Amino acid sequence: MISTLLVANRGEIACRVFRTCRERGIGTVAVFSDADAGALHVREADTAVRLPGSAPADTYLRGDLIVKAALAAGADAVHPGYGFLSENAEFARAVLDAGLVWVGPPPEAIEAMASKTRAKELMAAAGVPLLAAVDPASVTEADLPLLIKAAAGGGGRGMRVVRQLPDLPDELVAASAEARSAFGDGEVFAEPYVERGRHVEVQILADAYGTVWALGTRDCSLQRRHQKVIEESPAPGLPAELRATLTAAAVSAARAVEYWGAGTVEFLLSPTGRAYFLEMNTRLQVEHPVTEEVFAVDLVALQLAVSEGAKLPPTPPPPTGHAVEARLYAEDPPKGWTPQPGRIFELAVRGVGGGPGDRPRIRVDAGYGPGDRIGMHYDSMLAKVVAWAPTRGEAVRLLGDALRRARIHGPVTNRELLVRSLRHPDFVAGRVDTGFYERHLNALTAPGDGDHDNARHAALAAALADAVRRGHPVGGWRNLPSQPQTKTYGGHEVRYHRTRDGFRVEDDAVRAVAVAADRVTLELDGVLRHFDVADHSDEGGHVYVDGPTGSYRLLAHPRFTDPRTATAPGSLLAPMPGTVVRIADGIGEGSAVTAGQPLIWLEAMKMEHRITAPASGTLTTLHAAPGSQVEVGALLAVVAPAPATDTTQGNT
Repeated sequence: MISTLLVANRGEIACRVFRTCRERGIGTVAVFSDADAGALHVREADTAVRLPGSAPADTYLRGDLIVKAALAAGADAVHPGYGFLSENAEFARAVLDAGLVWVGPPPEAIEAMASKTRAKELMAAAGVPLLAAVDPASVTEADLPLLIKAAAGGGGRGMRVVRQLPDLPDELVAASAEARSAFGDGEVFAEPYVERGRHVEVQILADAYGTVWALGTRDCSLQRRHQKVIEESPAPGLPAELRATLTAAAVSAARAVEYWGAGTVEFLLSPTGRAYFLEMNTRLQVEHPVTEEVFAVDLVALQLAVSEGAKLPPTPPPPTGHAVEARLYAEDPPKGWTPQPGRIFELAVRGVGGGPGDRPRIRVDAGYGPGDRIGMHYDSMLAKVVAWAPTRGEAVRLLGDALRRARIHGPVTNRELLVRSLRHPDFVAGRVDTGFYERHLNALTAPGDGDHDNARHAALAAALADAVRRGHPVGGWRNLPSQPQTKTYGGHEVRYHRTRDGFRVEDDAVRAVAVAADRVTLELDGVLRHFDVADHSDEGGHVYVDGPTGSYRLLAHPRFTDPRTATAPGSLLAPMPGTVVRIADGIGEGSAVTAGQPLIWLEAMKMEHRITAPASGTLTTLHAAPGSQVEVGALLAVVAPAPATDTTQGNT
């Protein structure tokens, strides 16, 4: 029996495993990097051990240090979570060699499936359909589009779609670099890219005595950069025969490598409904909560039980209802999914509580809490929000409403995109595929009808609450007519007067009904609307307004602009804190560049981001250097635009 468990991971998954341990009377040990010294998973563990440094290669990818930490803290078992070393056979062996219980599959099974190229060979021998790999050295136009994939790891790291042959060399280099940073292994391979395919997977759980459960299907087709955003179980719209084919293939994959523990077999479905094996993840998946909700099981508890030698019942419990999960990230989708580090002031979702028996319900698995700071070193996922209901339609509606009403104060998040995605007609109807965001992103991130007015009303609520908060109570009036008070938030200028009867807004369609420092009620065309206001501007944050039409993150504009904030035309500024990983070959000060040409690669939160030339011209200044650390807003380079060509002709 396991008495004390170390989780060789961080963030949300460490907190998730600790929760099950607490429920079962198992002690917990966390490991943490210097960047995570005050992290939520460290606070929730019984004890914690420091891994010196901040980069993953120095900390969470150091299996030797983690084994030493487990022994030093008196742990007798190690759970790898997902990512980092979770699919590293050598780490699993090191844990076992140290006399510790490994909460995962046998190292031999991990080794067999760790390399996607080797896994495909095994699946072909087992009769599982798959896509054949393509040799990058012999690719022709007829082979395009291609998908470049990391041979190790998952989570969308080290994946690139190549549609034009000239892009192939750079994409191979970028995918390899990203894979090496995330998994310590830079091996990549190529396979045909199936347009408008569906990403469907099967959760398996097996014991050491030959019993293999197939716990239904999950659809994970809504992805950005091949990283999943919204997942659901069961996968909608699959014929019963196809479901049976997928689950049988998943069980065959597990048996082919004598697998036990939790794992996932992933498939790609072509538009014609043909299934191809993609890979087998020999670990718990990020999206495992949707399976837990549908089957009313705790997969972490089952992992622990199997690792202790327990036998599974011959068949799993029956599934009921539908579950949908949305990954809440600190990122800005309209601006290229740019990560948004910073402090979290509030993170609260209504309706959370109870267990799988309390239905319908909302569940949140989070890796951050109020006061925590999102750094630049790791993944930017804040939390997973999950909804269960008897039907898919109810679950989708419940999740969208929970996200809309959530109080998320801090960095910009993808919350609005999630809500709009869940309400999109194609998603509501179950018409999903991996190209969903390629087709719909512009529409999903474009301003909607009434957005300007809604934001202006939120700005008005912020201004009135600010007036009360700063000592301008209702009744502060004068006999003589005076100029209105003016305040600007996010480009929205609002004007109001203080009178003996309260606040009067310079808008005939708006009336201030009740004003307090944290809540404002406005009457808009005869309809009362309530706005909750939280001002964190004195703490380095913004003003956050949560109302019936949405949530707004507002910045109060000063009356006069500081001339020191001006930047030269053509300046390339760092969009987030990060590390410069490379500069385009042959580029230096004085080089001619073209609009859109990649110049600098910046790594932040385990992802690479390209900084491109804003216009054709000359690179006059280059401050960035490989390996250098930069802060948000740092000047990286300056491109002087080429002079416009005068095509007019004089009179003759």
